[in-house]
Formats: sequence, structure tokens, C-alpha cells
Amino acid sequence: MTSGSDGSLDNWDMEREIVLTRVIKAKRESVFTAWIDAQHLPRWFGPTDIAIETKAIDIRVGGVWRFDMIAPDGTRYTNRMVFRRIEAPRLIEVDYGADVDDDPARFRMTVTFDEQSDGKTVVTLRQLHPSKEQRDATIGFGAVEYGSQTLDKLAAHVEAAT
Repeated sequence: MTSGSDGSLDNWDMEREIVLTRVIKAKRESVFTAWIDAQHLPRWFGPTDIAIETKAIDIRVGGVWRFDMIAPDGTRYTNRMVFRRIEAPRLIEVDYGADVDDDPARFRMTVTFDEQSDGKTVVTLRQLHPSKEQRDATIGFGAVEYGSQTLDKLAAHVEAAT
């Protein structure tokens, strides 16, 4: 999975982005590891009350995580992340969409990990959508709330382990 033929995911545009931030009471290396460890990522990723079922996971540059998010009513949402960049322990970049080739709604997600002097980590999750309309539809679907829940679950997972 690569960016669209129009290059929409190669040029960052603020009106197509969603940004979420969370301060986590754990060292940067621990928070980063929770993102790149195949045993940890499926345990905390996703909104509250959503189960994750991994089909395949290969966390490396060029690797893919294919998984379903399963809603409480049993509805399955297919997902695919393609890992574009991993720069330990400061940055992860993925293309994220449905588990289909050339998903027109896929977006670029960049996660940064900034260490604070007090041992906490600022996690910033930035999504770049192919169009403003797609970003607006994603917000309407609940992306901000679901993203915040995901970061809450990450914080709880990492803080419990430290």
C-alpha cells in the first residue's frame, strides 16, 4: 500500500489532518515498545469495547499488521497498517486503512514520542487524510473520540507495566 497516485498523502495539509496528544506517565522507550512489540500492540490498540483479532503482524519497515476490530454487536471492521518508517524511540509512520488493496480512504498516521524531563512521554498521533471531505467524514464517524480512547488504553497499558 502506497500513497495515492495523486500524491495526496505525500504533501501534508493541515485541513486534512486530525491531531491527538496524550501525556503518558512512563518513559519514552516503554511507550515506544508498546507500539512496536507484536505481543503488546494488539492488547491495547483500538477504541474501548472493541476487540482486536490479528490476522498477520510484522512490525518492521515494509511490514504489515492486518487485523479486525470487532464491535460489541459482532460487526467486524477490517484494518491494515503498513509500516513506512520506524525511528526508535521517537517516531512511527504507517499507512492505515481497510484491509483491501488501494483503499481510497486510507490515511497516513505519524506517531511521535517526546520524552519529558520528569520521565513522562508526550505521544502525538497525527492523521493525514486524502481529502478534507474524507477527514470530515472520519471525524463524523468518531475518529477523535475513538483515537482518544485508544491513547487512554495505551496509557493504561504502559503505566500498569511500569
